[in-house]
Amino acid sequence: MKIYNTMTRTKEEFVPINKGKVGIYVCGPTVYDYIHIGNARPMIVFDTLRRYLLYKGYDVNYVSNFTDVDDKIIKRAIEEGVTSSEISERYIEEVKKDMQDLNVLEATTHPKATEEIQDMIDMIKTLIEKGHAYEVNGTVYFRTRSFPSYGKLSKKNIDDLEAGHRDIKVAGEDEKEDFLDFVLWKPKKEGEPSWSSPWGEGRPGWHLECSVMSKKYIGDIIDIHAGGEDLIFPHHENEIAQSEAANDVEFARFWMHNAFLKIDGEKMSKSLGNFFTIRDIGKKYPLQVIRFFMLSAHYRSPLNFSDTLVESAKASLERILNAMSRLEDAGKAAEEKEVTEEEKVLLSKMEDYAAKYENAMEDDLNTADAISVIFEMVKLANSSISPANTKSVIEEIYNRIEKLCDILGIITRVEAEILDSEIETLIEERQAARKAKNFARADEIRDLLAGQGIVLEDTRQGVKWKRV
Repeated sequence: MKIYNTMTRTKEEFVPINKGKVGIYVCGPTVYDYIHIGNARPMIVFDTLRRYLLYKGYDVNYVSNFTDVDDKIIKRAIEEGVTSSEISERYIEEVKKDMQDLNVLEATTHPKATEEIQDMIDMIKTLIEKGHAYEVNGTVYFRTRSFPSYGKLSKKNIDDLEAGHRDIKVAGEDEKEDFLDFVLWKPKKEGEPSWSSPWGEGRPGWHLECSVMSKKYIGDIIDIHAGGEDLIFPHHENEIAQSEAANDVEFARFWMHNAFLKIDGEKMSKSLGNFFTIRDIGKKYPLQVIRFFMLSAHYRSPLNFSDTLVESAKASLERILNAMSRLEDAGKAAEEKEVTEEEKVLLSKMEDYAAKYENAMEDDLNTADAISVIFEMVKLANSSISPANTKSVIEEIYNRIEKLCDILGIITRVEAEILDSEIETLIEERQAARKAKNFARADEIRDLLAGQGIVLEDTRQGVKWKRV
């Protein structure tokens, strides 16, 4: 398999550090709110990478963290008058629910920053002992110039960075030895969560947590480190500097980054009114459609999210699901008999398509081309299969397409559609839950219906619903 390595800017043959085993670290979300549609892209892309490696027989250790201590979490906690841990725990559960609805597999480990503080303190101690870090008034900084290859991932020149910062003055900059130095530990502020350390009460810097958690749960060297391209600098660059300075070995063999997602050609932002959470989108489209849409483009290509493009993806996905439904029906009606020569040729063509699918996935996870191959298989099945075919042949074709769809996280066995009477019963239960102020149950019912493609609208005349 060839993977485009951001570090070298070339496609390279992927060879794991340990034969048959792959360690993948993906930077996870900061848990202070519902995740947005942009967060979904790396989740879906790298879940698909994991699924493909599992399909190829690798033992995959997939680690994705939760940043559960951060300025945004603290701000949200103050606004709501609750603790930071209440905010982070609430939204960790919400993130997990969205991931499940997107059919993203649970990580092998989902470490939380707050549970790894001692290991972070230990890494800081190591960096200070080696001369790569220093403390000033309770703040510990990484000495950026002590790491000669700083900028090797982002291809930024340290002298250019210096020139860009020369006229910028911000609070705390004067105490640094160099304004390029970044924070490893920050002192406590009133009302913020904090932990004891040799440098006083405080908390770790954001960049440090991924270095520590990847080391603990994967090892000193990661096979693949992945995330959105917005993390290349400074987050991943700083991770490399502090990890390699502390551990004296290469931090990661391969770096994979997905491109940005835009909304109707614009960068997503709350000020533009085009900021959508997964929950927002889920009210309009089944999240299976969103997953399919995300994989319809190569992960390194910018992706434009619009109703027109998503509707097109929805229609394309329905073509696959309808074909699978016809195959399933044909298989139930078919009889077991001798496989004909024509059917042997058909099965051989399907094998060729499966090989073509693998070639696409082996070429830097080209899911767009892989989906095109599935359409070719569906077209052949639609034109060649009927209940008159041999039962085992139909089942083999169905299972082959299903397996390739499963690598993409696309569910082909459609559950029985919820009945109108069941919808009305659930709506009544939701109304009763809201009246009893059991909003958790009310939201649970709404989300359950949304997962079935049922959208609710609360109006003055009562609750209206429709299928999407």
